[in-house]
Amino acid sequence: MSEREEPTAVRLLAEFLGIELQRVSHVERWVSGLGGVVGIGAVFFASHFVPDTPAGYIVVASMGASAVLLFAVPHGPLSQPWPLVGGHLISAVVGVTVALNIDNPFVAGPLAVGLAILAMHYARCIHPPGGATSLSAVLVGPSIHAVGYAYVLAPVLVNVAAILVAALAYNAFFPWRRYPVMLARLRHERQREAARPEPEVSAIPRESFVYALSEIDSMLDISEADLLRIYELATEHQQRSLGLDPGELKLGHYYSNGRYGDDWSVRQIVDWDERQPPEERQIIYKVVAGQGRRGQGVATGREFARWARHEVYRDDENWRRVR
Repeated sequence: MSEREEPTAVRLLAEFLGIELQRVSHVERWVSGLGGVVGIGAVFFASHFVPDTPAGYIVVASMGASAVLLFAVPHGPLSQPWPLVGGHLISAVVGVTVALNIDNPFVAGPLAVGLAILAMHYARCIHPPGGATSLSAVLVGPSIHAVGYAYVLAPVLVNVAAILVAALAYNAFFPWRRYPVMLARLRHERQREAARPEPEVSAIPRESFVYALSEIDSMLDISEADLLRIYELATEHQQRSLGLDPGELKLGHYYSNGRYGDDWSVRQIVDWDERQPPEERQIIYKVVAGQGRRGQGVATGREFARWARHEVYRDDENWRRVR
């Protein structure tokens, strides 16, 4: 049964339970799983060179939760380098401080997690596994007194450094993944600059997105850049699906597919058959810029109009949209 055909009750139950219905490819799922193996493997490898602490810990269990974030949702705000590093280290300091001053675990445990969340909020480094890191310091028991704040350096800092390096290296192998997320934004901006079409005027300005995010008084597991990218892709798909009316095409004029990077292209209509209606007439065109430059081809009016997103004109070194 497709998602659209699901009964309303099932959809409401899925939303209530928080079941993610977003389609994810099998490749992405396997890449995420393998990333977890690589990340935790790096943590164990790095910890192998650290002498056992009096507490007996060489790997903090919360690294498993960090691996889920770094390799399953590498573009999420909670997965970025500062939340990872700051979240674990600040939480470790909080956990050790509480453990050294409060012996009762029924008080120390909840207090350590609560204070860690508060500290991460103010330091702008919310990282859910940090709560487990602070709790681990309390659960170590009396031996934490022998370790003290050295616990923050080993095993916590060693573990964090190892999994961060692993995430940077592993995610770089896959073109659709960029870690940290800033690299994805820079890559997208370079593609747009390479295409050099005139920027679209969004129905919703960027400032409105920023304002909307600031009005939601809660942490969202999506970055401003990703939200803007989603909106851009949605509007681009909508405009492309509409296409142009074959009757709007003009002989000798230039048209662009409106895409970015290597897919961007500009065609000029050089000839067509006037005897046929606009939808059926054979159009001869040449590619004057972008993908397939200096090439030529033939398409029906319907096919060309479906390909073309808008008419453009040459302005010095740039192609601009005809308004």
